[in-house]
Amino acid sequence: MKIGYARTSTFEQSAGLEAQIRDLENAGCERIFTEQVSSVDLRRREKLDEALAFVRQGDTVVVTKLDRLARSMSHLVEIRQQLDSKEVSLSILDLSLDTSTATGKLMINLLGSVAEFERSIMLERQREGIAKAKAAGKYKGRKPTARAKADEIRALKAQGVSPTEIARRLAIGRASVYRILNDTTGTNQ
Repeated sequence: MKIGYARTSTFEQSAGLEAQIRDLENAGCERIFTEQVSSVDLRRREKLDEALAFVRQGDTVVVTKLDRLARSMSHLVEIRQQLDSKEVSLSILDLSLDTSTATGKLMINLLGSVAEFERSIMLERQREGIAKAKAAGKYKGRKPTARAKADEIRALKAQGVSPTEIARRLAIGRASVYRILNDTTGTNQ
C-alpha cells in the first residue's frame, strides 16, 4: 500500500498542500496524511507520527519532496530507521527516488546531507546579512507585536480577563502579556 504524507509550513500555503495531495493521489497513494506545521517547529508533527505508526511491512511512504518529510539529516535518519524496522520503503516523487533499492538508499543519504548543508549555508548568509545591516543601521528587527497591542491587553485585563485568555485572544505569548501588564503596574500579575 502507498501511504502519502503532505506538509506545508503555514496555513497560507493551502495551494501548495493541495498540489502535494494531487501529486500523491496521482502516484497511487491510497491514504494521505496532511498537516500544516513548520519543519523546524519543536513540536512533534502529529500527522507524520500517525503515518509512521500506520504503515505496515511492504508499504511505501510517498512524499513529493524530501524537505516535506525531514527537517535535518538526523531527522531523516530517524525516520528511515523507523521505516526500515517495519520493512517499509520511502519514495520521493520529485527525485524519482525509491529506497527499496540499494541505489535509492545511497542517494537518500547523499541528498539529505546536501540539503542539510544548503540550509546551514543559507542560515549563515542570513546571519551575515543581518550583521551587515545592523552595522549600517538599516536593520531594526521585527516590529514588536505585543507592544502594539498594549492598549488592548490593558483593556481586557480591566474587564477581568485572565492573562492566559488575553494571550489566546490576541495571539501573543503569555509572557508578553505579563511583561506589558508589569510595565504598566510595576507588580506581578
